Amino acid sequence: MTCQGFVFKCALCLFALVPGAFMLPYFIMLVFCGIPLFFLELSFGQFASQGCLGVWKISPMFKGVGYGMMVVSTYIGIYYNVVICIAFYYFFMSMTNLLPWTYCNNPWNTPDCSGVVGSGYQINSSLANATTSLVAGVSEVVNRTKRTSPSEEYWKHYVLNISDDIGNFGEVRLPILGCLAVSWCVVFLCLIRGVKSSGKVVYFTATFPYVVLTILFIRGITLDGAINGIKYYLTPQWQKVLDAKVWGDAASQIFYSLGCAWGGLITMASYNKFHNNCFRDSIIISITNCATSVYAGFVIFSILGFMAHNLNVPVSEVADHGPGLAFVAYPEALTLLPISPLWSLLFFFMLILLGLGTQFCLLETLVTAIVDEIGTDWIIRNKTVVTLSVAVVGFLLGVPLTTQAGIYWLLLMDNYAASFSLVVISCIMCICIMYIYGHRNYFRDVEMMLGFPPPLFFKVCWRFISPLIISFILIFTVIQYKRITYNDYVYPGWSLAIGFAMALSSVVCIPVYALYKISRSPGATFRERLKAACRAHPKWGPALLEHRTGHYAPMASEDTVEARPFKEKEELKEEQKEEEEEKKEEISLTIQGSNGSTNTHNNPNPTVEAALFPCSQSD
Repeated sequence: MTCQGFVFKCALCLFALVPGAFMLPYFIMLVFCGIPLFFLELSFGQFASQGCLGVWKISPMFKGVGYGMMVVSTYIGIYYNVVICIAFYYFFMSMTNLLPWTYCNNPWNTPDCSGVVGSGYQINSSLANATTSLVAGVSEVVNRTKRTSPSEEYWKHYVLNISDDIGNFGEVRLPILGCLAVSWCVVFLCLIRGVKSSGKVVYFTATFPYVVLTILFIRGITLDGAINGIKYYLTPQWQKVLDAKVWGDAASQIFYSLGCAWGGLITMASYNKFHNNCFRDSIIISITNCATSVYAGFVIFSILGFMAHNLNVPVSEVADHGPGLAFVAYPEALTLLPISPLWSLLFFFMLILLGLGTQFCLLETLVTAIVDEIGTDWIIRNKTVVTLSVAVVGFLLGVPLTTQAGIYWLLLMDNYAASFSLVVISCIMCICIMYIYGHRNYFRDVEMMLGFPPPLFFKVCWRFISPLIISFILIFTVIQYKRITYNDYVYPGWSLAIGFAMALSSVVCIPVYALYKISRSPGATFRERLKAACRAHPKWGPALLEHRTGHYAPMASEDTVEARPFKEKEELKEEQKEEEEEKKEEISLTIQGSNGSTNTHNNPNPTVEAALFPCSQSD
């Protein structure tokens, strides 16, 4: 559930990021960065049983990494729910006998519109009223240098009614705003009882999308021109492989696809049982998730090939980049299926389920971090109030994205607010755990939890390969930076400044909190304060007393009542009181046994002495 919702985002980015050149960097990043970092975050959260803030007892100075994860989750949660609300809108608009994006005879269509369903009879309204013959009309459409599909014009001119500039907000699209409210209400209602309620939903949300994908795949590969789209998808473009932006985008999409560095993996892993085999989970989930992204890519490009064939344009020019592709290419394909409104309902219901799965995790990450950080009895008892407050704030912050300029801001947040900052956060997390806390200490912790140490490949990736690859990609991405565009629209400089500010807002949390922690740490010199700030907190380690063995045993104290997911604080306190009473009884029995060993007549219960001091009896 944590990462499946990003399957379609990753698959759609394969289109936007030159797929032939994108596949090789994508799989390299998956093997050497994605899977190792996925396992690192799962083991990190599972070992400490804490959210993205609580786990940084491992090295308190780096708690700013957790705050950075919260900022990233906030940005993603704001704009990702807008994408979900658009899926809700299409879902509702599919409840009709004829899908509104099937033909070109609607008020919002332009003369450049050319449909693929019944195109011989309903090319567009202007041609239908022309006095020329049908053959001449068809020839006119075929010879156009740039044609658009009905689904693309429905998306641009009706759903978004897109403005001409990012600063021209225009009016709020009330249907989209209403769907945004519905989306946030659904997320809140599903999370009233926390992960217990959302976990039950995932059994359906994780399997149903594959059924719809397979149906669309079978239909897609049987369409005319589908092979051209698949060739475009698979054909390597080696001249693009050397472009650092392609590698940077591949890294970003791996982080998106697997959900790394935004706190969700750590939060959800904290609810696992302590000895759960998270290594096995990380391998299975990572490979399955990315394989699904590639599978979805085949579905997308078979349909894009068909659209390019019918519109007489190259595959690269057939539809919008970004989220619009999911609401252009797929709706176009749905019009070709029998009983198209039914399949449209199923498809957009699938998108809603995928999106909600991710949104559940994002919201739970924020709520868990807030509850863990404040930690008062009132906040723990009223977690529902915190969930509601986060949902309301998220809705209000998403309102600007429902305006006519909303798509510009959505893409700006997608490209800046949660892009290279994910890479920076993940790199610093690796450095902190491997070099500040110590790789030997962490390997020992993982072995204590799983029963076996991390494989050699993961040890090498955590210490060397993953941080180095991420660092080089970050450097060359900055060197080869290109200004963001949306089709032919080039973003103005002031909007890019806002984008960079959003990107830095999550990264800046790390040095700011580090300086704060150093200033508050004990020590006469800066060196002493730095060491104290980096040293693991006494509370670091397994949350439950039963798991605090070995070198963690002396640190088991009342401080460990912060264990969260398995038992409530009150239950842990009661257990600790019972353990203390048992220790007192054992001490009293020991004293009685030692007194009775000199004179058995003074011992009212000789069997106790025999049990406690068997050697003295034999003597």
